[in-house]
Amino acid sequence: MRRHVVSLYRSRLAKERGYVQKDWGGRLRVALVYPNRYRVGMSNLGFQWVYYLFNQREDVVAERAFLPDGHEMSLYHQWGGPLLSLESQRPLNEFHLIAFSLSFENDYPNILTLLKLAKIPLLAQDREDAFPLVAAGGVITFMNPEPLSPFFDFFVVGEAEPQLDILVDTLYESLSQISSKQELLRTLVGRIPSIYVPAFYRESYSDRGMLEDFSPINSDIPEKVTVAKSSMEILDPPHSCILSPETEFSDMMLVELGKGCGRGCRFCAAGYVYRPPRFQVEERLLDFFTRKQNQRIRWGLISSALSDVPYLDRLGQFILEHGCSFSVSSLRADAVTKGLLKAIKAAGQRTITMAPEAGSERLRRVINKHLSQDQIIHAVEQIAEEGDLHLRLYFIIGLPTETWRDVEGIVDLAKVIKHHMVKIGAPKGRVGHIRLSVNCFVPKPFTPFQWLPMDPVESLKEKQRWLQKMIAKEGGIRITYDVTKWAYVQTLLSVGDRRVAKILLLVHENNGDWNKALRHSELNPDFFVYRHKERDERFAWDFLDHGIDKKYLINEYEKALASRPSPVCRPESCTLCGVCGGRKS
Repeated sequence: MRRHVVSLYRSRLAKERGYVQKDWGGRLRVALVYPNRYRVGMSNLGFQWVYYLFNQREDVVAERAFLPDGHEMSLYHQWGGPLLSLESQRPLNEFHLIAFSLSFENDYPNILTLLKLAKIPLLAQDREDAFPLVAAGGVITFMNPEPLSPFFDFFVVGEAEPQLDILVDTLYESLSQISSKQELLRTLVGRIPSIYVPAFYRESYSDRGMLEDFSPINSDIPEKVTVAKSSMEILDPPHSCILSPETEFSDMMLVELGKGCGRGCRFCAAGYVYRPPRFQVEERLLDFFTRKQNQRIRWGLISSALSDVPYLDRLGQFILEHGCSFSVSSLRADAVTKGLLKAIKAAGQRTITMAPEAGSERLRRVINKHLSQDQIIHAVEQIAEEGDLHLRLYFIIGLPTETWRDVEGIVDLAKVIKHHMVKIGAPKGRVGHIRLSVNCFVPKPFTPFQWLPMDPVESLKEKQRWLQKMIAKEGGIRITYDVTKWAYVQTLLSVGDRRVAKILLLVHENNGDWNKALRHSELNPDFFVYRHKERDERFAWDFLDHGIDKKYLINEYEKALASRPSPVCRPESCTLCGVCGGRKS
């Protein structure tokens, strides 16, 4: 059966453009693993970019591995052999480093499935040899890695660019100089402030179940782990390096225009863990696109704050003038312009995505959205005037302080938006479709809402049913939701501590059955999901140093409860949060 897996992988490679295959001789061998199916992993820009960065090094051979899909998984079960890499079809346990790229909490159980398929012990303490090391990077690791800590030898905390070279240098040197896993991990921590080794820290809990202490086991281990932040000084922006017809963006190359967002939405982790917000230098970006213009690429322009990119209009026109096309991710309503809409339409994009998040003005003040209904309607009118454009709107239910009046506000706002779309578009015979995407609020680390619980599942289901009923009455608007069960799981994994790893083991032992695992767990998951945290509570992620003053987050939390907005982030002149030179806690 091994030959069937090999044949499948070679067939997949034959459809790709841009993958790298190297001889293994004398190189550090890295297996870059995405804990989901190939289609999902290869649609992830962060995963592709790290693959590119590793393979830029002549002394590294980096290959990929993914969670096998249904047919592929059945081949592995029939064969009984170890998980293979895509490029050379070699077992993962023959690599020096197995590096997971983590973007979503709900992928956590897949990590254990992949380790089992690779014939690698699940717990780090059961892996005595220096190699292969099992590590992880990605945005999840610099929010709260603790629910995963027993499974990993170390985490690469923060953005990849400033730490990848020294990581590779250290590991490459260790191939001949270091004899034990413990010695290697100590060397990594000593050289790289952004390396977190869970085994080097101990924790204790109070009688009430709260985290009481989290401290290093020795004085030479730092109390806090510094989260690495990159500059925009690299020659090329992060971009897709492999195109494949088997991905969500099969004909599109993604490119990141910036990191972070300065708007300060209080529910959004990206607005805090990526501070300060940074954009690519326009001249370098134009040079990058110029060098790629002969390839007739369709570009996917992405950023946490795409609308705040100061040269977005000019960039869109530049791409079109050079014979390529593009599409954009979500736009802020207050940044929509006629020129940008014309360029988007000329590039072939037909759906504009905006995120009001809340239906009422009051709740948008609570979350610090900086967006009025008048601004939303003005954007809708411009979209309708342009014509032949559809509209997708993102909302969140279960936000802190939400009342039924706020939920009703979603329907009211949708009706007003539809009215303007029809009023302007109908006489021209081109009324765009409207789709609402309604998600559940999940509290995230390092945000002002990290102290708050998730809305009960039954309450969320009731709101979903009511919204479905009311939108159906209106007609002409489609509505979709996320699954409340998975929002509960995501909250557990977002704000849980090291003890939650036991629940993940139960999920693994019960073949992914979360209901059964939660029923048989000695740990009550509601303790993490539904409990209102105290202001002075120690969090599982407090050892990570983003530079953000915790007192600033408390102040933002209190302003939210009072429905008071805060100004947007101004890195050049503001030190309030602590990242840009203020006091850290």
